[in-house]
Amino acid sequence: MSPFRPCVVIPTYDNPDTIAAVVSIVRTHLTDVIVVDDASHEPAASRIAALQVDGLAQVVRRAHNGGKGAAVKSGLAKAHELGFTHALQIDADGQHELADIPRFVAAAQQTPAALVLGQPVFDASIPKARLYGRRISVFWARVETFGDVVGDPLCGFRVYPVASALAARARGDRMDFDPEIAVRLAWLGVPVVRLATRVRYLPAEQGGVSHFQGVRDNLRISWIHTLLVIEACARKLFGRMPALPKVRDDGAAP
Repeated sequence: MSPFRPCVVIPTYDNPDTIAAVVSIVRTHLTDVIVVDDASHEPAASRIAALQVDGLAQVVRRAHNGGKGAAVKSGLAKAHELGFTHALQIDADGQHELADIPRFVAAAQQTPAALVLGQPVFDASIPKARLYGRRISVFWARVETFGDVVGDPLCGFRVYPVASALAARARGDRMDFDPEIAVRLAWLGVPVVRLATRVRYLPAEQGGVSHFQGVRDNLRISWIHTLLVIEACARKLFGRMPALPKVRDDGAAP
């Protein structure tokens, strides 16, 4: 395997109040940052462009809004082009615990072939509907992997081995991307390391912006789980399901 060379991939769409702060904090842990602007409007577009002008991030500007999954795939492609072996995916809205980045990077370095998945520990700020929806997604991910492999498949705080992530060929372009690629990497036999991490939902006055479309994204996630269950059953029936990957849980959130 190539020498361990990680970067950070941050997909963003209209996060003008948080993107610069997130990049600044991320760079205290990893200096190689790829920000994927998913066709943001002003003032976010200018603030993202300034990150590259100031040498704080490599910016990939998408001409049309394609969704979080499409943005992450653009970031993974750029990471591969630049020769990075691993990409730490993190959201631009400030909901993730950026102080946990060293834990995630260390886990990836210890097991370079692994997918490192954040397992969210929520506070009272999580909307109840989102919490219940996640529980449903956790259930279906267990069905699709015939066991408790990926845990919570929706947390956007994770580290991909870049080559494996591209080989997974996830089709989802929006919020359906996160659960799909996690399951597909498990199907490839990629080991999974699960790390507990605190997640909070920022209020609007602190720059919190949710692009989760309640009806549409829940339908997209439901549809991708339907397709994955059908494919999992077919793989099992025709002997194309590999042995379940090794799973390691690395403790509770600090």
